[in-house]
Amino acid sequence: MKATLDHIGIAVSNLDEALAFYRDALGLDVQMPEEVSSQRVRAQFIQAGQGALELLEATDQDSPIAKYVAKRGPGLHHITLRVDDISAALARLKAHGVRLIDDAPRPGAHGWLVAFIHPSSAHGVLVELKQAAAEA
Repeated sequence: MKATLDHIGIAVSNLDEALAFYRDALGLDVQMPEEVSSQRVRAQFIQAGQGALELLEATDQDSPIAKYVAKRGPGLHHITLRVDDISAALARLKAHGVRLIDDAPRPGAHGWLVAFIHPSSAHGVLVELKQAAAEA
């Protein structure tokens, strides 16, 4: 399985306040925000070299991001690895006994397919796999 670092997800309480730091203070270029209804978040991607930061603000109090922020506060939420074949990657992980949150890919931001690996199998880190939907 070949994977490259795509982005780092950061849970925030308030997207506008977070942008005051990342966009205004650091001067990073931001993309337009996107509502990801399947995950009940507003996502704001910020290019940072060949990778990106993804700021995530909950749009529903019962969303995973809202629960994360309520329990742990804002901060690092996940890392995302881009793969060529997400279904093959999930099959390989299952064969190695890796605990998955998603057994099959689901829609994510920008039309990508995504699936999450449980932190208990990734040494405490929530790992997201992603593949361009057109490549699926």
